[in-house]
Amino acid sequence: MMSQYLTGDKAGIAEFINRFDVFLFDCDGVLWSGDHLFEGTVETLDMLRSKGKQIVFVTNNSTKSRADYKNKLESMGIPASVDEVFGSSYSAAIYISRILALPPTQKTVFVLGESGIETELDSESIPHIGGTDPSYNRPISPADYTSIASGSVLDPSVGVVLAGLDFHLNYLKLTYAFAYLQRGAKFLATNTDTTLPSAGSLFPGAGAISAPLVAMMGGERPMAFGKPSQAMMDAIEGKFKFERKKACMVGDRLDTDIRFGIEGGLGGTLCVLTGVTKSERDWEGQGNVVPMAWVRELGDLRG
Repeated sequence: MMSQYLTGDKAGIAEFINRFDVFLFDCDGVLWSGDHLFEGTVETLDMLRSKGKQIVFVTNNSTKSRADYKNKLESMGIPASVDEVFGSSYSAAIYISRILALPPTQKTVFVLGESGIETELDSESIPHIGGTDPSYNRPISPADYTSIASGSVLDPSVGVVLAGLDFHLNYLKLTYAFAYLQRGAKFLATNTDTTLPSAGSLFPGAGAISAPLVAMMGGERPMAFGKPSQAMMDAIEGKFKFERKKACMVGDRLDTDIRFGIEGGLGGTLCVLTGVTKSERDWEGQGNVVPMAWVRELGDLRG
């Protein structure tokens, strides 16, 4: 399968844009890297809006809530509303509150992650522990081994372990998470991205947080809600009510963004080379995970 190179092709760009009514945008590695906004991002989004295109920001970054992302977008000069943002933490919260049938006495979530997860759980009135609670930010003690093994310090209402990107992960948190999983808690993850692009480099992603638990659980993998999970696509379609063949996914990762659009039956996928994917050679030999089109950077869509 060939991917169409659009950079510098004004006619090709115009034809490509006209095919779609909705553009789903990944954020990190597409619009910005860390706090660096890529040149032409604001102008490209303005151009698409001026053509009547619907914009949806779809992010696997679980550390920020939808409100946090709205604030970041606006701080970068990108007008946005909370309703235009769809994140992996929100997707997980919706699933836990509206779909997952937990026993009435086991509705608490043990969180490995940051405040973005907690905010979205709060938005759905889901009780949670762990997360940013500072009492977990310490070395494990001999007394901890005894009390965790006996279960005396474990919360019996925990029915879910939800793993996202956690900047304060430690042995104690993993020990608690493992104990709850051993006692039958559901194993969920906001997303399983192995890496996170920032400051022009790659850093450990949310998948690095759940990976130790996968190993401890004998290879059992969590149900994930970020791209490329089609649970997330179904939720996005349900919220925004669009025709999939008239939608295009724009991203920098083949294994998440581009796969998400292809497996979701979207009309198109567009890869940018400002994040994880660095060359068109990256999708050679990738089977069906080939973007419909690609550009060097998002600003190239200005023609």
